Amino acid sequence: MTFLSLPSSLKVKANSRLVLTAPITTSSSQFRPTNLTRNSTRINNWVVGFQSKSLNLILSGALTLGLSLSGVGFAEAKVGVNKPELLPKEFTSIIDVAGFLSDGQEKRIVEEIADIEKDTGFKLRVLAQNYPDTPGLAIRDFWQVDDRTIVFVADPTFGNILNFNVGASVDIDIPRSFWSRLAGKYGNMFYWKEKGEDASIEAAVMAISSCLREPVGPNNCSEVK
Repeated sequence: MTFLSLPSSLKVKANSRLVLTAPITTSSSQFRPTNLTRNSTRINNWVVGFQSKSLNLILSGALTLGLSLSGVGFAEAKVGVNKPELLPKEFTSIIDVAGFLSDGQEKRIVEEIADIEKDTGFKLRVLAQNYPDTPGLAIRDFWQVDDRTIVFVADPTFGNILNFNVGASVDIDIPRSFWSRLAGKYGNMFYWKEKGEDASIEAAVMAISSCLREPVGPNNCSEVK
């Protein structure tokens, strides 16, 4: 699931924290890094660079952030998109340029999102798109994305339809594994092709709502409901 640069307060979600370890060997007073050590350093540098670009890639419509059960993945970057003309004239927490949702579904989700914000203070924003038909980067200012915002991009372009980017404050309360498990359960190709894109979106929103309402602790959001 591609970008430019974005506020440092926003972080890419992965299914787990990446911990890289490598054996260190010494010979008298001289340190000789192993191949694994050098590879780990290169991977760490890549992860830092990847995280700094992630939201811009999602917002540009290229959807290069892949949250999967196996870990962080990415697809080939596509040309960034910025089409403010595709934005609605009035504010809404859902922008469905792909037409996945019925009017009734959209109304229910908008109401649920309003309740989430009222009860938890977190802002959920949903963009349904088929790249390159997307407002792309324009939604960042339209929604005033900040560190309490969850940007949920529903796009089947790269297989898994569920893609997330969450703010730093959300990251403190919600375990990273939740997002990958959510994508694995309701975003996989088998699910949305059988149930429909709309079913995946609705199920994901309700699962996020349930998670955000759980008391923060070592076991919160341990199940995708």
